[in-house]
Amino acid sequence: MDGSKNYWFPAKEYGWGWGFPRVWQGWLVWAAYVAAIILVVVQVQEPNRLALCVVAISLVLVAICWLKGEPPRWRWGGK
Repeated sequence: MDGSKNYWFPAKEYGWGWGFPRVWQGWLVWAAYVAAIILVVVQVQEPNRLALCVVAISLVLVAICWLKGEPPRWRWGGK
């Protein structure tokens, strides 16, 4: 690496947010997120509870991306 902080989630080149993980820890978090969503969709029958669970799981993912990813800001591409 170039001495920069080892971010799990790189910033998107265009727009706001993060792209796919760049290290195994990020991929593990992403796989756990997908597995949790699938589990909730299969197990929860009530639509309101399903929506609440999906939002809660997604907020956890965003929090991890915020802590372990590059600082979010609007990007227009390039450096």
